[in-house]
Amino acid sequence: LPPTPSEVAFFLNDSGDEDAAFGRVINRLLASKHYGERQGRFWLDVVRYADTQGDVGDFPIPTAYRYRNWVIDSLNANMPFDKFLRAQIAGDLLARHEKNEAFARGLVVATGFIAISRRFGNTKSDDMHLTIEDTIDTLGRGVLGLTFRCARCHDHKFDPILSSDYYGLYGIFDSTVYP
Repeated sequence: LPPTPSEVAFFLNDSGDEDAAFGRVINRLLASKHYGERQGRFWLDVVRYADTQGDVGDFPIPTAYRYRNWVIDSLNANMPFDKFLRAQIAGDLLARHEKNEAFARGLVVATGFIAISRRFGNTKSDDMHLTIEDTIDTLGRGVLGLTFRCARCHDHKFDPILSSDYYGLYGIFDSTVYP
């Protein structure tokens, strides 16, 4: 959000040196709940967040907002990026070993990364292989910055991704229970 006139005046009238005043503004902005909303928007675009399933049915996903809120809250809590990613890919497994019940629930919600994968057709079972492919593609592009699609048919020409890697991931997501 743009600064309010009083925030601008406070910055301009700060008696400390310019670097210290600027540092105070940065700390105030990072402490704002709006930080997670703003930065979360970028991550939610990467993971193709939507409140509907997409494709032909485009049915609403009534609880998708929980994942969105988890992303915002995690960014506001300054969760380390490696933990942020692990929670989204395997939060349900990590939650089994978590003593803090509220944190464990959050880890399960974090798997919304997988749960909101695009659906194809009008039922859960229609073209499930396309949903798994979308999950793998989002993981590759969004997390690793690599495309995996060509590895479905042959070893990747330019990146060290083998067909066996692709189908190893496929097996993991094929054994995943999608909501």
